[in-house]
Formats: sequence, C-alpha cells, structure tokens
Amino acid sequence: MKLKPLFDRVVLLPEEEKETKGGIILPTATAEKSQIARVVAVGNGKTFDGKDVGMLVSVGDRVLFNKYSGTEITIDDVKHIVIRQADILAVIE
Repeated sequence: MKLKPLFDRVVLLPEEEKETKGGIILPTATAEKSQIARVVAVGNGKTFDGKDVGMLVSVGDRVLFNKYSGTEITIDDVKHIVIRQADILAVIE
C-alpha cells in the first residue's frame, strides 16, 4: 500500500532503539520510543496567510521529531508515524 500525505504532513519510519549502555535490558513496554526516524513520504505543503509554505524535508532525510506527536499507523505490518512538518525538530546530517 502506498500512502501520500496531504498538505504539510510527513510519513516517518521510526528507527529501532539501540541497546542501552551498561548492558541493562529493559522490557519493550517500558523502553522509550525512538525520536529519530527516516522520512518515507511528504505532502505538497500548505498555504498560510495566502503564501505557499513548501516542505523543508524530503524523502530519505533522517529527522528528530517531538516525542508525543503524530499518529501511529501500520502499513504492511510495519509501524509508521504521520506528523505535521512543524513537529520535526531537526534534520540529522
């Protein structure tokens, strides 16, 4: 299934959380979700006060996003997050 986000929304594929330092193993229920993800789809942008606001991220970018933002969805048994571009904090280079 392909997903094309509307307006200023972005579809992210979260990266798996790496092991913690010190060898402590946490159950997956208590482990925090990763805030780093790969952009897999972007919308066309939106109009704000009569001006077109383009997208600042593109497919393939690695980004840092707000911890409690977006909506989790499952596409072909893989979890994705759909968020607004404003919820992306930085592009990781």
